[in-house]
Order: sequence, then C-alpha cells, then structure tokens
Amino acid sequence: MSVAPETTVVLGNRFATELPELAVRWQAESTPAPRLLVLNEPLSAELGIDPAWLRSADGMGLLGGTRVPAGAEPVAQAYAGHQFGGWVPRLGDGRALLLGELVDTRGRLRDLHLKGSGRTPFARGGDGLAAVGPMLREYVVSEAMHAMHIPTTRALSVVATGRPVRRDTVLDGAVLARVAASHLRVGSFEYVSAAGELDVLRRLADHAIARHYPAAADADNPYLALLDAVIAGQAWLIAQWMLVGFVHGVMNTDNMTIAGETIDYGPCAFMDAFDPKTVFSSIDARGRYAYGNQPTVAGWNLARFAEALLPLIADDQDRGIALATASLQDFARQYAAAWTAGMQRKLGLPDDIDDSVVAELADDLLAHLERDQVDFTSFFRRLSATARGDAAPAFDDDWVARWLALGPDADGMDGLNPVYIPRNHLVEEALAAASAGDMDPVERLLVAITSPYTERPGFERYAEPAPDDFGCYQTFCGT
Repeated sequence: MSVAPETTVVLGNRFATELPELAVRWQAESTPAPRLLVLNEPLSAELGIDPAWLRSADGMGLLGGTRVPAGAEPVAQAYAGHQFGGWVPRLGDGRALLLGELVDTRGRLRDLHLKGSGRTPFARGGDGLAAVGPMLREYVVSEAMHAMHIPTTRALSVVATGRPVRRDTVLDGAVLARVAASHLRVGSFEYVSAAGELDVLRRLADHAIARHYPAAADADNPYLALLDAVIAGQAWLIAQWMLVGFVHGVMNTDNMTIAGETIDYGPCAFMDAFDPKTVFSSIDARGRYAYGNQPTVAGWNLARFAEALLPLIADDQDRGIALATASLQDFARQYAAAWTAGMQRKLGLPDDIDDSVVAELADDLLAHLERDQVDFTSFFRRLSATARGDAAPAFDDDWVARWLALGPDADGMDGLNPVYIPRNHLVEEALAAASAGDMDPVERLLVAITSPYTERPGFERYAEPAPDDFGCYQTFCGT
C-alpha cells in the first residue's frame, strides 16, 4: 500500500485507538485498472476535500483504499448480529474497511469507509469484493434518502476496480466509498457483550455517548440515557422510511446503527403499489423484513441492544431489566407519534387537527390504497392537485370529501411528497446500462432523485409507476 503525497486529507484513528479489541488493521486489495464511475461532488465539498483532487490518481487511490494519507490506520471492524433472527457471534467487515475519521466543514466527525475492498479476516469464505451494480444501487438510493431528509450514510464515490467478480456470472468489480456519522451498530455491542468483556463494553458505550449523545454523559444513568437516545432515533428513522414507502430488506441487528442513520443498502427498494406485505429481498422467503413489519423488527433489534447494555444499566440484573423494559415499551409510542405527525404533513393537514382524526383518516386511506393496489408515491402528488381544486383521483369519494373538509395545504404537501424516487424499473435500467459501460442513465436518474420535490419537464417517465410487464421484483445483497 503506497501513501498519497501532498494531500490535505487527514484521517484520524479514534475508533482503532479507543477500541482496539474491535479493530483489525488491514489493507485494501489492489485495483488493477481503477476508473471513477461517479463522484459525489457536493459531499466531497462538505467534507472539505477538493473534488478535482479526488479525480486524480492519488484521489482515486484514496477512494479505493490503495493510497491513504500518512498516519491513517485502516481497520476492519468486528461485530456480531442477529441475521433474520438467528444469532451469529462473529460477523464484522468481511469486505469493508474503515479508512478513518475526518472532520467536515461543519466540525462534525465522520467515518470514511469502503465496501468491496477485498477479503478481511471476517470474510467467512467470501471473496470480499463487490460488483458495479450493487455499489451504484447504494449510491443512488442513499442519495435519494438524503434528498428526502432521511438520516442516512452517504456514498462519496464508486470506483470500478478492473478486477472481475464471480457471482452467477462474471461481473465488473467496484469499490464504494461511503461516509457515516459512525459505523457503530447494535451488533457492535452484541459482540462485546457476548464475550463478557465488561471493561470493553463500558469503553464502547462511552465512545458512543461521546461521539453521538454527549448529553447522556450527564444523566443520572448514562447508559440508560444512551438506550433512550438510540430508541428515539430509531423510532423517528423507521417512521420516515414508512412514510416514503422504503423497504430496507435486511434489518439485521448488524445493520442498525447507534447514530440513527440508514445503513447497508443491499436488497432495498421503494414500493410501487401499496402493500404492507411487500418484500423485495431474494433471501427473505418468510417476509420477516416486509414493509409492514419494519417497526416491529426495529423494536426487536432495540431489545437486543438493551440486552447488551444490561450490565452497564444496573448492577442488579432484575433492576436493569425493569429499567430497560420501561424504555423499550416507549418505542411504540414514539414511533406512532413520528408516523402520525409525518402523515399529517403528507396530507397537508393543519397543526391543530387532533392526532386521532389524523390516525383514522390515514388508516382509512391506507386500507383503500392496499385494496386498490394504488401507487403509493404518485397518489400523494395527485392528491395535492385535488387540494388545489383539480378533479379528485379515482378513489373513495367519501374519504376525499372528509379530507378536503379539513382544509389541506397543497403547497405544503408538495414540499413533503416526492415526485421522484428511485423507482425499481428505472434503477434496474440504469444499473444494467452502467454494467455495460454507459453511465448516462445513472447520471440522469441522480438528477431526478436528488431534487425529489420539484416537478420538471423532460422527466415525466421518472414520476411514473413501473409498467405492467415489469413483473415481480427482487433485489439481491450483492455478496
């Protein structure tokens, strides 16, 4: 591994220094013929990194992990996890590396992390590589989430490596560089707790508090305050997913961050026709992570987090369980409050409308959408036109009359209900083109989804549901 000369990028190693038990120093594999496919210039500017430098050979070396600044210590992170409900005591970054932490232009500490950079000691028989299509999917979908103001890790770049990747067929390899508030996961705590290493668990919790929830340090019970903060963040995050029809697809505990960001866009997608049973993941045969199950699964994952924290919450186990249980029982209330407030805004309803009225109206609406298989995203945009006096969509007249009687704000609705999302047929079309060497469809799709609320001429097809012949849609993890 060579060192990039004369760069202004400074990467810290706080995680590796403070938690060496969870960090294995490692190097990215070589990239025989690196080629920059897409660079997130707004994000690079936010990080204080010159986009022109990132396009240079040294910059692409950083984005692929083969050239890192002096003093950087790339590591593969250790964590455990419940995958589809089954306990796996040792997972970790099997094909990923934390290059280090950097301070952005707003003074925030952020991780720079790679996916597809090669085998690590956590690879468990995998090749540690990634293909162009799945890495571009994460880039596109995470940027769509960011544009809709949903907390998320963000993609900085995708670099084609020139290395073939063998899956069902031979594909072109790629490395994704992504940025996160941190990569601490529920699975990080499970890993340490299962080992019974109380000192390491305390240091991990203190690290999380200092980095994400510093106010918790002053609480009477800092570790219970940490649990409460993570519960609140996840309640709000999952509500935002539900409000835009997003299906994560693989909500394992190792894919739930302590910082409350959406992470690990594998078999993810957005619903077209509304159906709570919607599943896109090719490996979720029983629908554990279906759209409608996501709040319940989030609560289950948080219970695993609470279990890991129990030795810190109280010396007496029964006391710790009682405290953690009380906190966990509040998740449903916080989620419902976030979802109801979000639906109130989606429907353009005044602030003084009682929550029970909003909930009843929303429940009736979703029942109609499910019964009639109505496109979730486009329905709300058509509804704002109805609020302006246009003809109502083909829908339940009684429901429309009840809603209009409440005086909905059409302009407010248009600022919250996207015109453009990464519709599945458009994503597949763009990824297929990119895999064949044509990046234009990806770039045009990014133009649409990164300004999701502004309707523009020439982008009509990006607002349309999938054609009838698109069929049953499945996505894959890309491993």
